[in-house]
Amino acid sequence: MLEDVDLTGVHAIVTGASSGIGAETARALAAAGAEVTLAVRNTAAGDAVAERTEESTGGTRPRVVRLDLADRRTVTRFVDTWNGPLHLLINNAGVVTSGLERTGEGWELQFATNHLGHFALATGLHDALAAGASERDGARIVSVSSTAHMRAGIDFDDLHFERRDYDPQIAYAQSKTANSLFAVEATRLWASDGIVANAVNPGGVATGLQRNFTARQKESLDAAEAAGVFTYKSVEQGAATSIVAAVAPEFAHSGGHYLDDAQEACTVPNDAELARHPHGVKEWALDPATAERLWSVSTDTLRA
Repeated sequence: MLEDVDLTGVHAIVTGASSGIGAETARALAAAGAEVTLAVRNTAAGDAVAERTEESTGGTRPRVVRLDLADRRTVTRFVDTWNGPLHLLINNAGVVTSGLERTGEGWELQFATNHLGHFALATGLHDALAAGASERDGARIVSVSSTAHMRAGIDFDDLHFERRDYDPQIAYAQSKTANSLFAVEATRLWASDGIVANAVNPGGVATGLQRNFTARQKESLDAAEAAGVFTYKSVEQGAATSIVAAVAPEFAHSGGHYLDDAQEACTVPNDAELARHPHGVKEWALDPATAERLWSVSTDTLRA
């Protein structure tokens, strides 16, 4: 994906880069010459990734900065201490829970981490991205979503499961739909600043993310794999679609798309069964009106 691509002078941030897809995405960008910052909760793990990246690429050692997307204080600190232009923001980090967990504010943890934390980070770094766009003819945001988004849209009446029964799969799905909708609205609002955002589905990759899967989630994956509609990818294959969104010329000034298997996915009706369209994107994940509403609600939530 990065053959003959020179990213010298590109400043990139990859969240969740202490393992899995995030670490591989960071390594690939660094190998192409980018100056990469690993935004991670576990800085010791991040340091180990930075060391391996430097050794394997022979390039500049990535910088490691602590970021806990469920903790607004660390997001604010990260934004406040960022200096200079930013050309590439990879919102890769994510959590899966097996039961209901909440942040100190009372927000459901998967939505708070996967969407609200990244939303706060991106909006806080807007000026740096705009400066990067001016410097290099465009800046990009990559928002890592998932096929899981097909299980649920956004429940604006109960975002944080205060009234409905908690289902971790539905909560995760809602957060992944939010990741896609963020790309739609960010592009609408910020394209005039030279900033575009696209959502990507890395596919199923066996990483630490699965450690909190419920028995039902594991059974569902096993059944899908047996039926031939799901196959685990390597970490390198999983990171490939993020890299396409980050560097491919066709997405330099075009955003609001959902990519799967290194290309734009087909849009399918909201009532389509996931098993029949494992590489599609549901209409609710690209709907402009829903994206605009989610942006407004997210802004109000973070201001509260």
